[in-house]
Amino acid sequence: MASVPPRNAVVHISYIRKNWRIVGWVSGSILCTGPRAPWQPITAQVMEVGPECSLDEHSGQERGHGVVSMFLNTLTPKFYVALTGTSSLISGLILIFEWWYFRKYGTSFIEQVSVSHLRPLLGGVDNSSPSNSSTSNGDTDSSRQNVSECKVWRNPLNLFRGAEYNRYTWVTGREPLTYYDMNLSAQDHQTFFTCDSDHLRPADAIMQKAWRERNPQARISAAHEALVLEEYVGPATHQQGGYGVLAVSSCATAYILLAEEEATTIVEAEKLFKQALKAGEVCYRRSQQVQHHGAQHEAQHRRDTNVLVYIKRRLAMCSRKLGRTREAVKMMRDLMKEFPLLSMFNIHENLLESLLELQAYADVQAVLAKYDGRYHDWETTTQVSDISLPKSATICYTAALLKARAVSDNCLLRTLRFSPEAASRRGLNTAEMNAVEAIHRAVEFNPHVPKYLLEMKSLILPPEHVLKRGDSEAIAYAFFHLQHWKRVEGALNLLHCTWEGTFRMIPYPLEKGHLFYPYPICTETADRELLPMFHEVSVYPKKELPFFILFTAGLCSFTAMLALLTHQFPELMGVFAKAFLSTLFAPLNFIMEKVESILPSSLWHQLTRI
Repeated sequence: MASVPPRNAVVHISYIRKNWRIVGWVSGSILCTGPRAPWQPITAQVMEVGPECSLDEHSGQERGHGVVSMFLNTLTPKFYVALTGTSSLISGLILIFEWWYFRKYGTSFIEQVSVSHLRPLLGGVDNSSPSNSSTSNGDTDSSRQNVSECKVWRNPLNLFRGAEYNRYTWVTGREPLTYYDMNLSAQDHQTFFTCDSDHLRPADAIMQKAWRERNPQARISAAHEALVLEEYVGPATHQQGGYGVLAVSSCATAYILLAEEEATTIVEAEKLFKQALKAGEVCYRRSQQVQHHGAQHEAQHRRDTNVLVYIKRRLAMCSRKLGRTREAVKMMRDLMKEFPLLSMFNIHENLLESLLELQAYADVQAVLAKYDGRYHDWETTTQVSDISLPKSATICYTAALLKARAVSDNCLLRTLRFSPEAASRRGLNTAEMNAVEAIHRAVEFNPHVPKYLLEMKSLILPPEHVLKRGDSEAIAYAFFHLQHWKRVEGALNLLHCTWEGTFRMIPYPLEKGHLFYPYPICTETADRELLPMFHEVSVYPKKELPFFILFTAGLCSFTAMLALLTHQFPELMGVFAKAFLSTLFAPLNFIMEKVESILPSSLWHQLTRI
């Protein structure tokens, strides 16, 4: 027989169809009547708390609304405080990680994962598809140029590890070289200083292994071991008495390693390079005589040539660092005449820096005329594209320095100083137009250099490898050439007034350039590998913060504010939360109502029982 639940009871009903009516209570179940099922028992839970519940009320409520109301009634303000606090903490951690990843790698982690992993799964376009591979000849040449510009090059003015880089480490406790940079140097040494026939001589075999060693002390010990093995008997010098013999090692590469890494001063390094020069010349003459006897002898002669050129170049750099600049210039010129085809060492950049130190500007102009194909075009009306010519920041900015010097000489004759206001009133003369054009050309090639020349960013020791048009090349150039710009009166002032005008000519540098190919997008990644962690890499064009960093920052702030308000005003925020969730679930309730009116009651009941 039907009965009613006890008074002061809250009936938690698992499911009630619309337009059904509660008519009784039997053994923990509610009897309902509806249009299709006159007596349908529904399981209910009775709790002896809460307000009075009457079974004669109309119970045509949606299922979703009843569940949401039941869930919200059981929540306490502490739950909302915990929810918003946890959300704020999680979003804050995501924000910190995103910011750290963006500062280190220059991109958003979430965006990178989405593009790299989720986009292919969602049917992203494959760049290797045949439809995208058919490009014009101009696009192909542009892509090839971008690849070549992103290639890492040996720094022609690289410092000595033992005498300069290690001294910086001893003083500051910081490592100026990255592992990636030193690994590239090890690969260069193996390419230039080894060959397939090294296993025939014990000392060369030891040095072949020494260039692969990561531990500096192990490399130095191997070099000493190679010197002991390779000793030949040669004529004594007059300092040893004029007659007799002198034991000298013929392993030039061992002396090179000791001069680069063990010598703590430039004077010690120069002494070791002089010993390496004697051994290198002996090996070079020996291999030169038999270079045409086979491929093996030819490879050995090529190796000995590289060793000899490297030794002479470093000896010239030692003379330059010790103040014997004219001697260094003579050695570099002789080396370029003796080995004109070995352009991989970029000895002309060493020569340019030494000539600037001597203030031999006419000789600098002659060198630029040979290595900068566009230099003479500024003197005439003929404009020839120089995209295909190999360029560097040293060539472009040295040409701009000479043009700025011409402006400075004219200003000194008129006892005036260049200023944009005066130039706009009277117009630019020929020298000023040439100088501004040269500066714009240099800035387009490498936009990072002016900040270092104008001392808007602090300099660090240059790396052993540089990336053309990148921040690493800018540091290497400014480190050695800042003094030359300061020596020319008004050059830095002209650069300060005009260098930013370049960016108005190339509003979209990644898509289209003015005198050069578009700026490569790979420079930031390579520079972060080449430059130490304590240096803030210069990025061009300046990147905006990724969307996900801004989103997580807003989410963290919003949830933190909600947590604070919920903690201070729990009752009021609880009302707002219930109203918000009720509004949020309103569309779901509407959909459930439509589904309930369409589906048969028996089918819906069977699904509910399952």
